[in-house]
Amino acid sequence: MVIERVGSKVIKFYVPLVAYLAFLLFPFYWMVNTVFKSDTELYNMDLNPLYIHSPTLGNIVSLFTETIFLKWMANTFFVAITATLISLVASLLAAYAIQRIQFKTSGPTGVAIFLGYLVPQTILFIPLAHIIFKIKLWDSLWALILTYPTFLIPFCTWLLMGYFKSIPKEMEECAMIDGASRIKIFRKIILPLCLPGVLSAGIFCFTLSWNEYLYALAFISSTAKKTVPIGLVTELVRGDVYHWGALMAGALCASVPVALVYSFFVEHYVAGMTGALKE
Repeated sequence: MVIERVGSKVIKFYVPLVAYLAFLLFPFYWMVNTVFKSDTELYNMDLNPLYIHSPTLGNIVSLFTETIFLKWMANTFFVAITATLISLVASLLAAYAIQRIQFKTSGPTGVAIFLGYLVPQTILFIPLAHIIFKIKLWDSLWALILTYPTFLIPFCTWLLMGYFKSIPKEMEECAMIDGASRIKIFRKIILPLCLPGVLSAGIFCFTLSWNEYLYALAFISSTAKKTVPIGLVTELVRGDVYHWGALMAGALCASVPVALVYSFFVEHYVAGMTGALKE
């Protein structure tokens, strides 16, 4: 009986789990596999493509010596962090005002903000390009910093609205009775309690800003001002020649910061997405 239970659990749980993990992690394995292969081995169809026969660091050396990858990384960090901070500040204030200050149009305003997130970037980037050109920010990192919040703020506001809703109003009312102002309540009570939600929104903003492609491609033309997604594609794909080794090396290095962010804050991220409030 015990053997049957163990066998049933293995078949129903562990086998699908292992299959899912293999499917999920295979692209990363293929990326690492390509990074440490020479071009000769990469294009040799007689060799097993899943195994590295002659490991080499040439692709990584090529990435850092023949391109300005570190400059692209610095640009991406600057844009992602700045856009994330701007979006978080705006989203926190908007979500708190809509959820706690019950003005007449608070409900429709919240819905309208979230509907703004559903507008495709392919539609928005044309009028945004006109605005960026008019304010003379074309080919500037600030063009990205000012346009990224257009798709970051709506979702983060919606996320934080749901999180603020889980915080009991009685806590704020008690603080008001003691003479605390709305700003002090927000700073001393609301922010500490909604920290998981803030971290969740911050991770979302940072990830989308880090990987954003369309606006960066449309608004940036100088090589020295490009972000990682644009720099890798435009500088390592020359005509019909794809430098796969260097491309995969750049993609692997660029994925490390996002992976670290998720690994450090995964518990807060899950709590924030579910709207949980820890007593």
